[in-house]
Amino acid sequence: MRISLSHRKKLGLTCILVLALSLLYLLYGIGRDANSFLLIYIVQARYKRLLALLLTAVCIGVSTLIFQTISNNRILTPSIIGLDSIYVFIQTIMLFFLGSQQIIKLSSFVNYLLSLAIMIGFALLLFKILFKQQEYSVYFILLCGLVLNTLFSSLSSFFQMLIDPSDFLVLQNNLFASFNAVNTKLLWVSVIIVFLILLLNSAYLSQLDVILLGKDTAISLGLEYDRLIMRLFILISVLVAVATALVGPITFFGLLVVNLAYQLFPTYRHRILLPASVLIGMAALTGGQVIVQYVLSLGTQLSVILNFFGGIYFILILLKESKDK
Repeated sequence: MRISLSHRKKLGLTCILVLALSLLYLLYGIGRDANSFLLIYIVQARYKRLLALLLTAVCIGVSTLIFQTISNNRILTPSIIGLDSIYVFIQTIMLFFLGSQQIIKLSSFVNYLLSLAIMIGFALLLFKILFKQQEYSVYFILLCGLVLNTLFSSLSSFFQMLIDPSDFLVLQNNLFASFNAVNTKLLWVSVIIVFLILLLNSAYLSQLDVILLGKDTAISLGLEYDRLIMRLFILISVLVAVATALVGPITFFGLLVVNLAYQLFPTYRHRILLPASVLIGMAALTGGQVIVQYVLSLGTQLSVILNFFGGIYFILILLKESKDK
């Protein structure tokens, strides 16, 4: 089936918006009298942060949409089931047992890979417990996610209370999402990981429309349902782990951009919804960073703004769902 003309126009306009915001972020504040060397220097300093913004939008947009398709619920995100909390817990435990000096000496690449491995392992364990038992409702999954979030948050808070205040400053750098201090070595590793995981699972993404029909219908249409869900959950785990380990936790961003994609592109076809979610995420992150950096003069963090509006949007969705019932 071809993409309708209206959807193609919307996708095209969103692409133009992302391109315009990206150019604005790269070139804002550069005077006309700037020589070529200064221009190249400024662009080189900014394009890596821009790439981090775009990569994060890809990871969170794709992972959230697939997760909502699997759970058949538009208010669930991978963050809600505790993937962000486990990242905070990992960083807290490492600092508590190793100390700030060892953390500083520890290679950022090793820390990155260790966080990725633990988060992916935790996500697969959740899959075994929650999604393997199909009789569990989405409300049970949401309840378990909230409990796990509370558990890991409480454990993290407990160990943080025991950490020396000077060591806690080191921990803060790893806990708060920041696009202004992205490790370029980790950035390129993340790009490769995301590219490979999406390439290896590209054939399975086309089967997301069938998953929406339910397990029994999907199996009757010839899908290996359990194997497919397992592969998609691994994809979700890797994408969320990469985004969180690269820039830190952004809890409600995925919920915000994917539900905006549902509203702007009213269709069930993931061929449209996937690029729409990614493009809306890119526009939101890039535009938000332009405002934070050039309007607010870095007076706040982009993650704070995203979580604030995403949290409000999450509450509005819950209120709307309760009224509909």
